[in-house]
Amino acid sequence: MQSTSPGVDPRGLRFAATLTTVVLAVALLTGSSWVLAAQTLVFAVGALAGPAASPYGRLFAWSVRPRLSAPKHLEDAAAPRFAQAVGLIFGLVGLAGHVVSVELVTYVAVGAAFAAAFLNAAFGFCLGCEIYLTYRRFIPSHHPNPTTEVAS
Repeated sequence: MQSTSPGVDPRGLRFAATLTTVVLAVALLTGSSWVLAAQTLVFAVGALAGPAASPYGRLFAWSVRPRLSAPKHLEDAAAPRFAQAVGLIFGLVGLAGHVVSVELVTYVAVGAAFAAAFLNAAFGFCLGCEIYLTYRRFIPSHHPNPTTEVAS
């Protein structure tokens, strides 16, 4: 399977997961819909434009990356992008719960996103990425292989 997604520094992904964990903890502790909305917007940018283009990815590239040696490897951006889309869904569900005053929905959705971000930040285990990879094992991409295309 050939990817068209650019590679991303895995250290940047953990940096972003750490910031996400902190922001979601603040959202949980304060009940602030504004903090949750801001994080949901970060998820949206990461899902639509890719993790390197997200605010946390840009902050990593600007402030942390120049102080580090070159990464040993780059990761395909498709799985982290999918993980950001999952985070976006949880953020939207959390915001919807807040809007309709069903705080239990808000806390469960934000708590699930917090747990996933914490796993990545603390242990380097990206739950959304693993879900994506499992999905791809069962439903592979149907991109034609350019070396086997037949001219018509």
